[in-house]
Parts: sequence; structure tokens; C-alpha cells
Amino acid sequence: MSKVVILLLGLLTLTPLFAHAYDDGGWVNAHATFYGGGDASGTMGGACGYGNLYSQGYGTNTAALSTALFNNGLSCGACFEIKCVNDPKWCLPGSILVTATNFCPPNNALPNNNGGWCNPPQHHFDLAQPVFQHIAQYRAGIVPVSYRRVPCQKKGGIRFTINGHSYFNLVLITNVGGAGDVQSVSIKGSRTNWQPMSRNWGQNWQSNSYLDGQSLSFKVTTSDGRTVVSNNAVAAGWSFGQTFSGLQFP
Repeated sequence: MSKVVILLLGLLTLTPLFAHAYDDGGWVNAHATFYGGGDASGTMGGACGYGNLYSQGYGTNTAALSTALFNNGLSCGACFEIKCVNDPKWCLPGSILVTATNFCPPNNALPNNNGGWCNPPQHHFDLAQPVFQHIAQYRAGIVPVSYRRVPCQKKGGIRFTINGHSYFNLVLITNVGGAGDVQSVSIKGSRTNWQPMSRNWGQNWQSNSYLDGQSLSFKVTTSDGRTVVSNNAVAAGWSFGQTFSGLQFP
């Protein structure tokens, strides 16, 4: 009996944070605010490392997640459907689809219901202003919402941007479909075996191997356990700072 309990506890520990919402489509209560200005210029960069959200294809349909949702950066790239609820004065009909691109830090000096919106254990989305205004009026400031995890619909393949330098390959992974939130990455040079990469920050993944002059392949696994292998996605003549496209989750 004790072995069964230990096994169950292990499975619970390994379960992704949003597994229930992604698998069964159930709606969860939360709140939403907005930031970044009318052109969303203030949302560029961010804790996921995506940089210019326009050039990366994320646009203004983005969100910063509270501590409880951000999962120390592992939720970067996850997609959510959000709708404003239970506030007829400020809510607008319909729902929005957003990608997690940033972290909304806690403000422990303020109470959770008055300024400390992103404090644990609150489920909170700080939305780019343009997309917030699709579900609520600007003057609302903060509104109650319901959200659920949804598959990410992305155009083209997974993108790999190679930064860093020799012996420090820092690969930014963007435009990930399906679950969207990358949980593990492996890299293979044309003269090496598969090697696991470590997550440096956000969705920047690191390898300390010497891979200069080799074609590169990537194995990307998301939180739903699915894996896509992009063989030779990067040609042997690559340079640091370049971006390459691989395969995509169906």
C-alpha cells in the first residue's frame, strides 16, 4: 500500500501545472489587468526572453503571468483562452487567445485584492493593453475572468535563434505550437550524439559543447509529453545571431 501512495505522489509531482485545464478544457477563475500602452510597446522583451514580440510573431496577443501561473518560466509559450465574466458594467462579449510571454511579479507590500494582483496564490493575467480591450473596457482597470489552456496555433515551424559564442550556445526557442511550453530540449551536432540542453532563463536553452561548423538538430518536448525532432534544422554554415526554422507540432 505504501508503494502505491509513493508512486501516486511521484506522479502528482511530475504533473504539469496546467494539465487539468489543457486536457479537459475546464474553465478556471482569475483576474486580468493590462500593461504596455496602447501600442503594446511596453510588453517587448520580458521574462520569457522572446525579445521583440512583433518580429517573433506573437504580436499583441500576449500576457504576463502571476507567480502561481508562471511556474518559474516553464509556462512561457503556453496559450490561453480568456473571457471577461461576472461584471456586466465592464465586460465585453467574446474571448481572446493569448500566449504567455512575460512574468507579472508580486507586490507583497499590497494586499492581494488591492494592487497585489499577482501575489501568490492569485491566478492573474496582466494582458497587453490592445488585447485586454477586446474583452473589457479600458476604464475597468481590473476585471474578473475565466481562462483555460488551449493548443497554440502557430504558423510555420518552431524557430531556433542561436546566440552566445563557442562553448556557450544559447538557443532561444519560439513559435512553438501544441502545448507551447517547452519543458526539455536536446541538441545534436553532425559530429556529436544527442545532448540534453539546460534551461538558462525563459525559453533560452544552453549547451556548453563546441558545435561550430556543424549542422544542428533539435529535439523539443512540451508539457504534454509530445516531442518533435527537427533533424538538420540548422545548416553547417550557421553564425551566431541567426534564426532557423524546424518542424512543428501537428
